[in-house]
Amino acid sequence: MEISFLQIILLSAYGFIAIWDDLNPGFKLGKPVVAGMFAGLIMGDIQMGLLVGGTLQLMILGVGTYGGASIPDYMTGAVVGTAFAVSSGKGLEYALAIAVPVGLLMVQLDVLGRFCNTYFQHMADKGAEQRNYRKVELGNVLGMIPWGLSRALPIFLALFFGQDIVKTLLDNSPEWLMNGLKTAGGLLPALGIAILLRYMPLKTYWMYAIAGFVAATYLKVPMLGVALVGLVAAGVAYARSDEPAVSAVVNEGGTIEDDE
Repeated sequence: MEISFLQIILLSAYGFIAIWDDLNPGFKLGKPVVAGMFAGLIMGDIQMGLLVGGTLQLMILGVGTYGGASIPDYMTGAVVGTAFAVSSGKGLEYALAIAVPVGLLMVQLDVLGRFCNTYFQHMADKGAEQRNYRKVELGNVLGMIPWGLSRALPIFLALFFGQDIVKTLLDNSPEWLMNGLKTAGGLLPALGIAILLRYMPLKTYWMYAIAGFVAATYLKVPMLGVALVGLVAAGVAYARSDEPAVSAVVNEGGTIEDDE
């Protein structure tokens, strides 16, 4: 299956919109699992998109771009990896073999996007000093261009020129390398869950983790059911924490008074 030019344009446009959303509205379009889902929808295989995006999402749990730091951009990796996985029919291991290097490469392009954006930010700063609010708005709107292109252009170039190159590399890859990628793909979800558990307050709420494990493993409750039970437990815990502490105080007359 060849990637059509329309699909390349749509996936590139998604990359532009996703990074803008990640910096502004916050509809989570920049999350790898969401990007994988939309890429799968465009390519005609949502399941593969969710597999690729979900696996990459587990790799960056607890990681954020704070203080101007740049991290691997697995949103772009999810888009490119899903597109090639669906078009080639090679599956998840093939997608990860492409998505991970693309995400690492995007660290440098993210820095370049930030650098190019400084011109428009200085424009907005000068507008604020001059009380020229139209100039402030213009600087912020134009600042979306280098950010968006820092994702849209790599996606476009990778999908337009890279398919034959990637296919050649895959066909000539040794078996031990593909087996290693398959093993890594199986370990990544476990690694992501371990990182997530590391940041959760398990010392206080360990009983909920055990209850969820028993429900999913021994009782075979679907993951949605486990999540709903967890939501109920969280609601009960929150309601109890919000109740005022009431202690019964017995006065000299033998009656009980509430002391908040």
